[in-house]
Amino acid sequence: MNLFFKKKQIKGYPKSFAKRLTWRIMLRMTIIMGIPMLVVFWLVYGMVSVGAIGICEYILKGEREEVRRITSDIYVASTNTAPIIEENIQNPDKVRDIINRMLRINPYMRSCGIYFVEGYYHQKGRLYAPYTSRRDSIVIESQDASDQGNDYVKDQWFKDAIASKQGYWAKPFHDNDSAKTPLVSYLLPIRDKRDSTVAVMGVDLSLEWLNEKIQFITPTKNDSVEWKANHNFYYYITDSTGTFLAHPETKRIANEQIEHFRKKIEDVEDGYLSIDDSKADEYLMDGEKVIICRQKVKYTDWTIAIVIPEFVLELVGYIFAGFSVFFIVLGLLVVYFFGRRSIKKSVKPLQQLAMTADEVAKGNFNTALPEVNTHDEIHQLRDSFAQMQLSLAQYVDDLRSATAQKAAMENEMKVAHDIQMSMLPKTFPPYPERSDLDIFGSVTPAKGVGGDLFDFYIRDEQLFFCIGDVSGKGIPASLFMAVTRSLFRNISQHVSEPARIVNALNQAQSEGNDTNMFVTLFVGVLDLKTGKLSYCNAGHDAPLLMNSGVTLLPCDCNLPIGVIADFNFEQQEITLEQTTTIFLFTDGLNEAENIDHAQFGDERIMELATSLVTDHLLQPTQVTRHMTDAVHTFVGTAEQSDDLTMLAIQYKKETVAE
Repeated sequence: MNLFFKKKQIKGYPKSFAKRLTWRIMLRMTIIMGIPMLVVFWLVYGMVSVGAIGICEYILKGEREEVRRITSDIYVASTNTAPIIEENIQNPDKVRDIINRMLRINPYMRSCGIYFVEGYYHQKGRLYAPYTSRRDSIVIESQDASDQGNDYVKDQWFKDAIASKQGYWAKPFHDNDSAKTPLVSYLLPIRDKRDSTVAVMGVDLSLEWLNEKIQFITPTKNDSVEWKANHNFYYYITDSTGTFLAHPETKRIANEQIEHFRKKIEDVEDGYLSIDDSKADEYLMDGEKVIICRQKVKYTDWTIAIVIPEFVLELVGYIFAGFSVFFIVLGLLVVYFFGRRSIKKSVKPLQQLAMTADEVAKGNFNTALPEVNTHDEIHQLRDSFAQMQLSLAQYVDDLRSATAQKAAMENEMKVAHDIQMSMLPKTFPPYPERSDLDIFGSVTPAKGVGGDLFDFYIRDEQLFFCIGDVSGKGIPASLFMAVTRSLFRNISQHVSEPARIVNALNQAQSEGNDTNMFVTLFVGVLDLKTGKLSYCNAGHDAPLLMNSGVTLLPCDCNLPIGVIADFNFEQQEITLEQTTTIFLFTDGLNEAENIDHAQFGDERIMELATSLVTDHLLQPTQVTRHMTDAVHTFVGTAEQSDDLTMLAIQYKKETVAE
């Protein structure tokens, strides 16, 4: 703050410290911000445009991984089934049963067939090609492809597959059924015991199904309707020849090539942001200027792309830039009007109080507070700290002495459970009057009482929240949890930085910790105006961010609270996307064990979270309920081994660019 304040005192300013602080900061900002508004306008415009492209590339990356997963499942199923077919190659009926079973257990497959070389089975005639297709999710039909007069041995695809030494994705084609379904096949040579190629296994993927799965908009299936982009976002997929494998206009799939509809604008510099292996260039696509971001699909020769209308990018950029300039000008006018009535008191008492507050935050509750003779917010803050010192010292002493007492009887355990639960939030939704926030949390102790905790409250349009897991279980853990929760609530009333809150908690819990207990803790502060999340992690599991996809919140590897008193905890920051759900949990979820001692695991959590995102089930109550049902189903009759705590926070307000 020394950058904004001088020691000289000026008379005639109001007592409100908040107004004085606002005037002094904004006055200097007014002087510094003498840069022309035009520069700000174009800077924001460029940042928003590039940022939008970056977001689209991240979205494209998710769809690319989905396509890769589908093709990988078909590849794995094919390569795993091929050895079984080769072992039973002498039994044609057994081969048919194998591909029938493979089709039943692999929902991504549209059809599957094995095409034998000419005369391989004398009893089956010249050609034999067992073929199985899926008519719907239940009905599976089997037939001999050669019965339809299909002399496949003369086709080039069969000759190429026989000559190939490994499997590969072939060119797209249309099925012979009445629907003329566009398909693409993974072809894999089948060899006999003499290592001679005797057949080709072809596993078909429906391109219509794949197209409907990835598109933003409903694909156009009416051939009489001319396709028009109409400033829409959409995906397309092409193979190595540029032939469409997916496109909103379904009649182009397996029929047309991308170069017939796309023309690169040569006189535009390539200056767009790209991530990983993405490429973003400007094109004319169906007569409309667009930005096309392309990424290669791993393990295939396919390319997936997202088409971004340039008109939409420009419109969004102009809107954000215009709002930025407007609010800057408005802010400067407000500062100029109200700033003249500020500044009166010196900040020296506040600086002294800040240094004292740092000592109290470290756990030195007996530190002397400075005398304040004014009657403004500084005096109120000083009184609040004095009351906090007394209550914290008394509360910590009482709770620590309680851990040395004998365990309570069963009726006392229930009372302890009720007391512990009363300390945690239990009214949901907690803020029904707010439209930008939704929260739900639950605690299920392994015993009558447990060591898990979570808490949250709103102060100054900031959501303070935490979740933690104390080592051990039972009454000692519950007491340690109560201390931690109380320290969090008291310290965070006066400190807004998560790292300072955690450092103070660690200092307080480390002193006199003869039982060597510790607590993993995640503390976050969410600015409800901007969506900026500041957080500090003390050895806890990283939360999930659920919006358009599911990602782990990047967290530093810090020690738990109570291990080393002087450990320096680092603070991290991130800005949330609109409608983002933060899902926090203790290890009672991922380490939950069933009767065979198998753990629920992080992979199942990610899979379930991804499924919830796909089904647009992002409300905290939905996320928590589905996670609870899933872990209970997994655990079954096994006894609960650890406390289970979950906290879901959904931020629904659109973030504002700073």
